[in-house]
Amino acid sequence: MEGFDKKDDFDKKRNDRDDIFSKAVRAGKRTYFFDVKATRKNDYYLTITESKKRFEEDGRFRFEKHKLFLYKEDFEKFAVGLKEVIDFIQDEQGVYTEEGPKNEEQETADSLSTAEYTNVDFEDLSK
Repeated sequence: MEGFDKKDDFDKKRNDRDDIFSKAVRAGKRTYFFDVKATRKNDYYLTITESKKRFEEDGRFRFEKHKLFLYKEDFEKFAVGLKEVIDFIQDEQGVYTEEGPKNEEQETADSLSTAEYTNVDFEDLSK
């Protein structure tokens, strides 16, 4: 039994070391999981998991998952590439918010209408 206890202790320490930080982002029918993990040498890396609920023909469901591993030496290049692609899409098709698509013309119109409401003159009612 002594070996069994040591194995349990080893697995517990290993799991504590592996999972450092997690963030789940629900986005419509998908959920994205951002998990920071550690290697045996305690180097951090990121896993990004996309999870989608899929229904079988018999009505049961399963989760389809896609996972991406991103290592710290690639963080900067990945972030630059991701930003470039997002900026391209937003320049071409506008910014998408929870309220729906928003383009630059809408943004200008929204800020003008807000400015009209913030510049209000009140009459002095004590006269």
